[in-house]
Amino acid sequence: MENRKPVKTIDDYMNDETRVTPAERERINFEVSLIGKMIEAREERGLSQRKLAEISGIKQPAIARLESLKATPQIDTLFKVLYPLGYTLEIVPVKNNHVELELKA
Repeated sequence: MENRKPVKTIDDYMNDETRVTPAERERINFEVSLIGKMIEAREERGLSQRKLAEISGIKQPAIARLESLKATPQIDTLFKVLYPLGYTLEIVPVKNNHVELELKA
């Protein structure tokens, strides 16, 4: 087993390439940003998770798991949840070696 130095913060962990590769870090940052924007859009529209579940066809517990980052959303689930919020996903060029997330209204 590799002898790693102990970490004290999540930043220490995330920036230790023996624990998290750059690609994994980008994926994690993307998911956190995406879900954060999804929650923000839901709250701006005054929707509860239950109401979003009704209009999206995705069960409320599944929305709760997405919002708490306990589940990774499938593409079709993202579209079902984002559409009633007035958004879609778009692929945009990478800037400065950092993936940009853009929700389009």
